[in-house]
Amino acid sequence: MQRYLQALMMLVFRTFGKLCLTCVLCLVVSLAFTSAQPSVRPDDNGKLNYAQDEQGNAIPDFSYCGYDMASSDIPQVTVRVVVKPADGDDGERIQTAIDYVADLPKDSDGYRGAVGLAPGEFQVAGQILIRTSGVVLQGSGANKGGTTVLATGQDRRALIKVMGVDDRTIQDEPGIQEIRDDYVNVGAYIFNVGSADSFAVGDSVLITRPSTAEWIQEVGGRAEGIGWKPGSRDIYWDRKITQVDEDSITVDAPITTALEKHFGGGTVHIYDWPGRLQHVGIEDVCLQSSYSEDNPKDEDHSWFGITMDNVQNAWVRRTTFEHFAGGAVSLGRNTKSITVEDCISLAPISEIGGYRRHTFFTLGQLTLFNRCWSESGRHDFSVGHCAPGPNAFVQCHADRALGESGPIESWASGVLYDNVRIDGSDLQLQNRWNDPPGTGWAAANCLLWQCRAANVRCFRPPDANNWTIGAWATPAGDGVFESSSDFVKPQSLYQAQLRQRLDESAAARLDLILGKPIAATNPSYQEAAHFLEQSELPAKQLVDLIEDNIARATEELAVKFEAGELNDAVDLENLPNQEALQKVASEKEVSVENGWLVANGQLITGKRLTPTWWRGKLHPEEAESFGHNISRFVPGREGVGLTEDIQDVVEDMVAKSTAVYEHHYGLWYDRRRDDHLMVRRADGAVAPPFYEQPFARSGQGLAWDGLSKYDLTKENPWYWHRLKAFAQQCEENGLVLVHQNYFQHNILEAGAHWADCPWRPANNINETGLPEPPPYIGDKRLFMAQHFYDVANPNLRELHRRYIRQCLDAFKDRSNVIQMTSAEFTGPLEFVQFWIDTIVEWEQETGNKILLGLSCTKDVQDVILADPERGPHVDIIDIRYWTYDKDFKLYAPEGGKYLAPRQHMRQMRPQASSFDSIVKAVSEYRSIYPEKVVLYNADLVCRSPNAGWAVVMGGGSLPNVSLPPELAREAPRMLPVDNVVKGNGQWSMASQDGDLLVYTETSSDELAIDFATNAKTLRLRWIDTETGEIVEDTEIRSEKHLELSPKSKAIWISEVKP
Repeated sequence: MQRYLQALMMLVFRTFGKLCLTCVLCLVVSLAFTSAQPSVRPDDNGKLNYAQDEQGNAIPDFSYCGYDMASSDIPQVTVRVVVKPADGDDGERIQTAIDYVADLPKDSDGYRGAVGLAPGEFQVAGQILIRTSGVVLQGSGANKGGTTVLATGQDRRALIKVMGVDDRTIQDEPGIQEIRDDYVNVGAYIFNVGSADSFAVGDSVLITRPSTAEWIQEVGGRAEGIGWKPGSRDIYWDRKITQVDEDSITVDAPITTALEKHFGGGTVHIYDWPGRLQHVGIEDVCLQSSYSEDNPKDEDHSWFGITMDNVQNAWVRRTTFEHFAGGAVSLGRNTKSITVEDCISLAPISEIGGYRRHTFFTLGQLTLFNRCWSESGRHDFSVGHCAPGPNAFVQCHADRALGESGPIESWASGVLYDNVRIDGSDLQLQNRWNDPPGTGWAAANCLLWQCRAANVRCFRPPDANNWTIGAWATPAGDGVFESSSDFVKPQSLYQAQLRQRLDESAAARLDLILGKPIAATNPSYQEAAHFLEQSELPAKQLVDLIEDNIARATEELAVKFEAGELNDAVDLENLPNQEALQKVASEKEVSVENGWLVANGQLITGKRLTPTWWRGKLHPEEAESFGHNISRFVPGREGVGLTEDIQDVVEDMVAKSTAVYEHHYGLWYDRRRDDHLMVRRADGAVAPPFYEQPFARSGQGLAWDGLSKYDLTKENPWYWHRLKAFAQQCEENGLVLVHQNYFQHNILEAGAHWADCPWRPANNINETGLPEPPPYIGDKRLFMAQHFYDVANPNLRELHRRYIRQCLDAFKDRSNVIQMTSAEFTGPLEFVQFWIDTIVEWEQETGNKILLGLSCTKDVQDVILADPERGPHVDIIDIRYWTYDKDFKLYAPEGGKYLAPRQHMRQMRPQASSFDSIVKAVSEYRSIYPEKVVLYNADLVCRSPNAGWAVVMGGGSLPNVSLPPELAREAPRMLPVDNVVKGNGQWSMASQDGDLLVYTETSSDELAIDFATNAKTLRLRWIDTETGEIVEDTEIRSEKHLELSPKSKAIWISEVKP
């Protein structure tokens, strides 16, 4: 074809010249966008025929998308309890009603009943949570005279969260079978598994397509800036078996990416999922978020109207959304068979930036968005990471779109955009490269059908297709283009597929209402008169028709209320005693006793958690590896490595014997900065996970990340709310939060550390007096510390003072928070003095007392401790930036030299510390300041092991050890002692009651113990130093001298009283 066209152009040029050549070029362009055979062709009876490529791939059947796979109507569920608005917060009352219905039995269809919200406005300061199958939340209509639920407060939650339990388990063999086919095409339902004996009709299965290194190479996933890893783009189709043959199985919906043996093929897994919710709905309600009217870019309010995950067969319908920052409806990766219908999103309030205003978004499969209207969204109708498909957007319109719609993360396959219109922006099926970072190919085997947009970008990925058929837009790409700027039949592919798979009544549910083509090019006089009459009024838009549906439902619901049709429902006020059980918090107050840090009199021991403070991934397969961080924010997504549930983090710490969480704000907010470039970003397309900063955005100007500048005088409510809630739950569990006020990493070393920092003048609206442009050394390195710590700068001093007081105010009611200056701190004495003075001033003004931790270089530490004014206010001495090496040589870089800890290490090249030298460092300070707590954290920044038993034997707190509970209660009465054991590598502590704790580095060496008193009966408890278990418990009669052959490295000796 290409050679033929080239020859034709040469012939025309030689014969007729340039003018006709131009005409031929136009013809060629038209032919380039037209395939030889239509991809979908209805026959005379309306039956759809699909063109296949040489491997059998074709446009898949999208008609399975939606509630109950579109095979039945969404039901009208009986209201069981009615809630009316009251004064103040209604959240607990609505939740009580939901929990009441959740305890009712299911009917034959799987529904327990609906919670009816009466007309009026409900204010909800928290979150409405549905966590039980068979529960529906039904308002009285989403327009005037109906039900409004207003999200109040400043938390960035979803107003309504529908959340099942992610407890899916895969059956062991033979419930796992390899797919034997060499190639399984797009749209297939049948899979050869060799022997199907282990499968049965009705089994729930996962069909898994692995993302192998070979496939990643083939699709360009290793390109610069992409960096896909094997296993990070696996696809999981959730299906049910409908037929079992001797060597094959048939499932209930098609796959959307081909399975190829040479790229890893695929597997079929039988699974159980008891915690997944089913038969849940939200309908006929107006959801709104309050916001600050003083800031048009305010983000300190509710981000989502509704989020769902671990849910199937659910719906959202006839619901309006106003002012949400993140989006209206967000469906998680474990959602399936969800319908979102007749929904309107208006006036979102947020920054114009990345991962804001994703109005209708899905990570799931078999989800349907039908008749949805979005105003001023960024990615109004979008699909996320490796969404398995099929998924469908049908009759969806974006008004004044601020960004394109389409798949926006890696390899979403089988997405249909059917009669979708994007006003002012694009529809894209393409390789997005690194927007957001690591995306690469975003769309595969996706279809735009009868759509309109400013531009359509449709490109073909390797080993896959993308189609654009009947699009009215400026086209670009090498995907399949057919009938550009023309109407095609059927009007809706989804509806036609539904009609062909089921029947006319199923197709009629779609109710196509706009976009029907009318021949108007050469009208008759009668037709022209009719068209003129129609042209007298503005055109009816999709939003008008959705509002008509909402109004009709509101009227019907009002009739039900007025006619007493809900009389069988219980009024919330008449429920049996539904008072929620109050959680009794265990009071584990943290305090200093005898120079030890204790909770309820018991020594606090355990691991230390230092969260990730830069880097991260959205992809679930990779996100978890980045661990916990409670101030990390990923809009609409929860879990480890994403936005974390605070209670889950605390429970995980307890389960893993972690006693300390050390927090500081993140290095930078935007993952794009992980590239360590210092450039100003071209736009605000910031990429999550976001490491939130302690300051609020101002809504003014543009910072270097493309969002508005910070205001250093205003707190970030979400950040501080999270920290406060976390500190409280930690206190209830006897855990410690170390709060580093600052993070020195921002002001030293790589210039990129400073690029997006809120303190940088280019990024805030405050007068800091810091130099701008930054004086980067060699156009790369950063030495900002001398400016940042300069408290002689009056403007900066006052900003520091305000911020330090905010750090104190946040935890004024918590006993378990240790305030420290800064992570990686090597700053000058003057700043530490200022920091302590600010704390003392605050304590005197408020009457509160905090745990003040002195964490700095040794020279600064010693001056402060010797200071008669400041030293007494220090509660905790943190050995972190200095050590003794194995030969007891002191490694102690000076403060105020404005080098980072690792830069000091490179210059001074110290030897590593040892168990003995750690004991020496800790015990020295304990002996000089016996009333103060001593911590040892030098393993974080120095060449030192994390030797918890060395810390204990030196008298240090928060050691990473396990102790028997009774010893943990006795230890705070002990102090290190000499002359009890004299062997090398042996140490001891003793209490005034005569209890003795002895540790030997090598359990092969004999212990020789000298007692201060004469003969007595002793109880000997040998302790496993790894587990904290008592391995032997005996009694002996002893004189003043005792020799023992160790049974373990630690022994607790106590006198048996008569």
